[in-house]
Amino acid sequence: MDALGINLGFFVVQLFNFVIVMIVLTAWAYTPIVNLLEQRKQRIAQGLEDARIASEARANAEKEAQKIIAAAQADANKRVAEATERAEKAAADVRSATDAERARLLKTAQEEAALERNRILADLRGQVAALALAAAQKVIGAELDEKRQHGLIQEFFSGIQGGRFTVLEGEQAGGAAAEVTSALPLTDAEQDIVRRDVVAKLGGSPAVVFRVDPAILGGVVIRLGDKVVDASVSGRLEGLRANLR
Repeated sequence: MDALGINLGFFVVQLFNFVIVMIVLTAWAYTPIVNLLEQRKQRIAQGLEDARIASEARANAEKEAQKIIAAAQADANKRVAEATERAEKAAADVRSATDAERARLLKTAQEEAALERNRILADLRGQVAALALAAAQKVIGAELDEKRQHGLIQEFFSGIQGGRFTVLEGEQAGGAAAEVTSALPLTDAEQDIVRRDVVAKLGGSPAVVFRVDPAILGGVVIRLGDKVVDASVSGRLEGLRANLR
């Protein structure tokens, strides 16, 4: 060592000092710095992982929010459609009820008007009959007894002669219903006679409906299905007019 110019004692001391410095640097500088760098590395990695998780959570939250919004929109549309349907149904029900009530009132008014008209015509029947009989008596120059008067009036307005409804005699008729139209309302007794003879003529249990139409002047018009038997005064006058042409 002396030949190399190295002092062994001094070398040993320097080596010892170097070892001491290395130990001190390792304990007080290198290890903390390494630990600090490792901790920073872990924090950065943890931060990146947290950012990734947060990004995924935000993406999932956005997707879930979109689903919730879509479901809410669909539910809102459904509720609006149901409310609209209920409103339309309620409006239709109101219109239907209004139309039904209007039709009922119109029908009631028509029925009441028809009843009132028939009542007035029934009251006029006696007056018309009296005038007709007075005119007939002047023409024939003879008085008519009460029974004969009643028979002529009944025959003129109802087609009933001698207690029988003679209008359908000689007619080929059939059907399940009959409509009898007279110029003035028939009495209950006259309706019973007409109904009895019509049922006997048609057979079975046909429905017989009575109507009033002053336009036919007198006599009756009977509708049996598609067949019409016109024994009215207006019908006879029209036939007479046609024959005179």
